[in-house]
Amino acid sequence: MIKLEAVYVLMGLLTGGIAVVNARDDSNPRRWRNTLFWGVYALLFFAGSYLGDLANGGLVLVMVATAASGLGQGTRESVSIADRLASAIRHRNRLFVPVLVVPVATFLGSVLLKDFTVAGQPLVDPKQVTQIALGLATVLGLCTGLAMLRPPASAPIVEARRLMDSVGWAAVLPQSLAALGAVFAMAGVGKVVSTLATTYLPLGSPIAAVAAYAVGMALFTMIMGNAFAAFPVMTAGIGLPLVVQQYGGDVVIVTAIGMLSGFCGTLMTPMAANFNIVPAALLDLKDRYGVIRAQVPTALILLAANIVIMSLFAFP
Repeated sequence: MIKLEAVYVLMGLLTGGIAVVNARDDSNPRRWRNTLFWGVYALLFFAGSYLGDLANGGLVLVMVATAASGLGQGTRESVSIADRLASAIRHRNRLFVPVLVVPVATFLGSVLLKDFTVAGQPLVDPKQVTQIALGLATVLGLCTGLAMLRPPASAPIVEARRLMDSVGWAAVLPQSLAALGAVFAMAGVGKVVSTLATTYLPLGSPIAAVAAYAVGMALFTMIMGNAFAAFPVMTAGIGLPLVVQQYGGDVVIVTAIGMLSGFCGTLMTPMAANFNIVPAALLDLKDRYGVIRAQVPTALILLAANIVIMSLFAFP
């Protein structure tokens, strides 16, 4: 059975490869700091499930200290700018094919793999089908890109290093904030949210509860910077006890659209630095918050659409 550990191994190989490429790149004056940062991150993926909480916490503090001291970026690339332009002109819109393979394969994997068995046993862990499908789809997208573009063998890991070093420590934010959300849920923040919502909000109808859940997901995501951090808190506080248990909403539809509502908040907050602030810096935009300003109208429209869709389809 393929479990989520397989995805952790893939991520460990990726971040470990980034550490190795950094160690060999003397064009980066801070290459050893980068090597330590990504190397420790790789160790967490490889062995984090087997290390104790104290050891994992210590390794995270090493990453924090390394990032705080300042990471660098090398100048070496796998191919020249001229070769990239020539490839872009030659392939044109076909360059999007490897990217589109990932969501399509993820969807198909999520649907097909959950019931696929080998010798009477499920091929993948039924509880982690979507995450495993995403990992497999990413590998398939990489293979598609290699087959189409035929770059040097080292190009994938070298370009991964270039991208991850450009993003820097912000690349760790989604995982860190998701863990923070789990901590909040275990600390009972969801119960506090539920008490406040039922006390001060008019939640006497399914539509009102849906609106409170969706808007709450967006707002808490804006505070936390990541929908994965908001999801356990708002779902435990409003989604499950009110929308699902009290009004009979379908738990799958409610939670799926609830997560999408959280992503609407991601589009509107500088706390989601890896999505909204880092791209502005990489593109040298004059307006630091220009990405957010451009995304707000779309986010609000999508949030309203999510409320309508959940209200229409979540209840029998």
